[in-house]
Amino acid sequence: LKLPGCIFFTILILLLTFSLSIHCPDAGAQTSTSQKQQKSKKKSSPPKIITLGKYNDISRVKRRITEKKLSSTSKQTVATSSNPKKETVDKAPVPANSFNKLISAKSAIIIDARSGKTLFAKAPDNPRQPASTIKILTGMIALKSLTGNEQVPVSSWAAGQPRSKVDLNPKKQYQAHDLINAVLLASANDASVALAEKIAGSESSFANLMTEKARQWGAQNTVCKTATGLTAKGQTSTARDLAVMFRHAMEEPAFAERMKQVKVKTTYGTLLRNHNKALWQVEGTQGGKTGFTNAARQTYVGKFKRGDCEIVVAVMGSETMWNDVKKLVQRGFALQNRSSTASRNRIDEGQGLHALASVSDAGQRN
Repeated sequence: LKLPGCIFFTILILLLTFSLSIHCPDAGAQTSTSQKQQKSKKKSSPPKIITLGKYNDISRVKRRITEKKLSSTSKQTVATSSNPKKETVDKAPVPANSFNKLISAKSAIIIDARSGKTLFAKAPDNPRQPASTIKILTGMIALKSLTGNEQVPVSSWAAGQPRSKVDLNPKKQYQAHDLINAVLLASANDASVALAEKIAGSESSFANLMTEKARQWGAQNTVCKTATGLTAKGQTSTARDLAVMFRHAMEEPAFAERMKQVKVKTTYGTLLRNHNKALWQVEGTQGGKTGFTNAARQTYVGKFKRGDCEIVVAVMGSETMWNDVKKLVQRGFALQNRSSTASRNRIDEGQGLHALASVSDAGQRN
């Protein structure tokens, strides 16, 4: 009797299992997946435990990392400040010793045309033959001594001067303003001597007047022996003196007006061309005087203006005068611009401090 009952229950369990598999097909899959995951967990090795030693505390680890980052940033900042990037717009001028080698002139100077302050100098007080640059004194004294309409005779001594000259005829007389233009623009030696003799009676007496004028302007190392600048024993000047004298001369409107003319036609029909090539080669040229003798070599003094900046440049004993002048002018304005920028910054800082002081005072009063 017991055997049939066991068979009955066995059949019943099989039927129930079959029924469940039909109605819940995922059950078997889920069971299988669960079994696989359990097997996978058993096979996989346990995770490694990272030992942090004295930094087991997470907050301490984070703090340590932060400190390292700050230290790295600080080092980068120090490196950057000690090696700042060079600005391409406002480069520092070439050091004076290096720049000296870039110009052939034995003596040179750049001064501020307004204040007279020296911006650059290379052996500026070495005495040298001035050549025709000394004619700035000849022209200025003539402008102050004559009205311009006077008739000026020409002696055989004046007419016989070597070049440069405008070939004055000793049998004729010329208007003073024509001869002054010939001196300042065409560097005419014959016109220089004719004016000197008209004003002082002789060239040597006129040369004394030139030396006196130089002293009045503060040119202490200039001694004139001729009205022309032709080589003469004892006749000397310096780059500094030339710059000082030209600065003063350009303050005279009649002088400055003549110096900027490229060419002028005289009343007797001669076309005078200015020897100062800087007028059409160098930006901002206001006027200048050239000179040359074998003893002096090339000499020059001129005034230049760009924007609000004005400079006077003088060179003596040059072999490449125009190259020297261009380099000196460029350097002069670079130095002036840097000086002006520094001055503006100081003014801005002063105004800022003044404003802060005012605010502080107002706060204390309140």
